Amino acid sequence: VESNTICFSGAISSCEKAGKWEKASEVLGVMAQKKAELDAIAFRAAMGACQHGGAWETVLQLISMMAQHEVESNTITFSSAVSACEKVGEWEKASKLFGEMVQSDVKLDITILSAAISACGKGCAWWKALQLLGTLPKVRVELDTIACNTVVSAC
Repeated sequence: VESNTICFSGAISSCEKAGKWEKASEVLGVMAQKKAELDAIAFRAAMGACQHGGAWETVLQLISMMAQHEVESNTITFSSAVSACEKVGEWEKASKLFGEMVQSDVKLDITILSAAISACGKGCAWWKALQLLGTLPKVRVELDTIACNTVVSAC
């Protein structure tokens, strides 16, 4: 039986649900070795597993791998990466990813902005949190109560 993208993506999703980020990443690597088509679904599942497992560095590697394989990043993949960085207070990486999103055509939302601001708060980078807040008019994201509280907490 020939391995294919659907089977690999299903295996990666199962790893994600089981909380096995190392296995999810490993299956994605095998998928690449077997020349199966790497798609956004497989990457999102692997990134989700890594995000929940606290493997923020692996999430960032997967974003790079997506670009290498010409798989387009989207709101979900960037959100996973920003959230993974936020969980460990990697404010520089989170704000850099947010900046990349602003420069690209990826749709931004308040959840992603809040996660980037929260990462700044965890990293004691209150000035960067305020700077990100200042991007609201440019990125056309509407401020909500949660985001306001996130900014206040960061400061």
